Amino acid sequence: MATERFEKKQARWWSSLVWPVSGLALLLLFDLCFTDGFFKLEVRDGHLYGVLIDILNHGSKVMLLALGMTLVIATGGVDLSVGAVMAIAGAVAARLINTTNVSFPVVIGVTLAVAIAAGCWNGLLVGAFRIQPIVATLILMVAGRGVAMLITDGQIITFTEPWLTYIGNGHLLGLPFPVWLSGGMLLITALLTRRTALGLFIESVGDNQTASTYAGVNSSTVKFFVYVFSGFCAGLAGLVAASNIKCADSNHAGLFLELDAILAVVVGGTLLTGGRFYLVGAMVGALFIQTLTTTMYMRNVSADIAPVPKALAILVVCLLQSPKVRTKFSGLLKRRGS
Repeated sequence: MATERFEKKQARWWSSLVWPVSGLALLLLFDLCFTDGFFKLEVRDGHLYGVLIDILNHGSKVMLLALGMTLVIATGGVDLSVGAVMAIAGAVAARLINTTNVSFPVVIGVTLAVAIAAGCWNGLLVGAFRIQPIVATLILMVAGRGVAMLITDGQIITFTEPWLTYIGNGHLLGLPFPVWLSGGMLLITALLTRRTALGLFIESVGDNQTASTYAGVNSSTVKFFVYVFSGFCAGLAGLVAASNIKCADSNHAGLFLELDAILAVVVGGTLLTGGRFYLVGAMVGALFIQTLTTTMYMRNVSADIAPVPKALAILVVCLLQSPKVRTKFSGLLKRRGS
């Protein structure tokens, strides 16, 4: 019986991955045929450079956000504030790093603590006060950029501190450091949710909160945790974003990335209604979105109209994930074949 359950779980996992991976593979095949230089790689000073490396590098911000967003969505919620938390994190880091006698470890610690505090705020509103997640996180989404602007006095604060710059621009073993950071966070999150009971608690709350409460699961605590974790991931993404451009830009840091994170989670197979979640699928979804964005820019698609083909491509992948659509499509093929 246990073996049968494990096999069914594995089958669901592979089924959740097949469509986002297929969509990414088709997009890469298109680039191989029609986009010059897309797969060109070169080594300079022991580091890999190329479009594919840029996709991994720039996609790391959405991948980090998608990890936290996956757990939030798995509980049946959503976090619209992650872009604003990124802006706050970048503002705090830039302000502190330019302050005399503040060391780099203190800067990172305080920045992540502020991001966690933002997650605690969302967690309290959703978990303790039972405010609808879309409303609770919309509050911080609206107010967060104002907070970031207050921290920076409405200015763009630049910095040149080597360690802070390294987070978004450094390399480790030939690859950009953000790639290792997002990969490490995926490993930690997977161990946290798949090697402990936490993942089961999250899925049970998202699937049936009433039943999970009667089973002894404290749904408020579970929801509080996932929003805190989402804030932490947004703080890391904010550090990467600020480090990339060596400044804190409160107006544009993380702008609309919350939408990309939600789309990445959905493309990765996690349902917005909650329940089972797929971390690897969310990472593949983030790569799909970043690859699609890069492809359109390399094909000279205007930034003003780029969201249209982007939305259509994501819609196709989501429709292919729908069992109802796949059933009708299979029936149509059978009728034509006969």
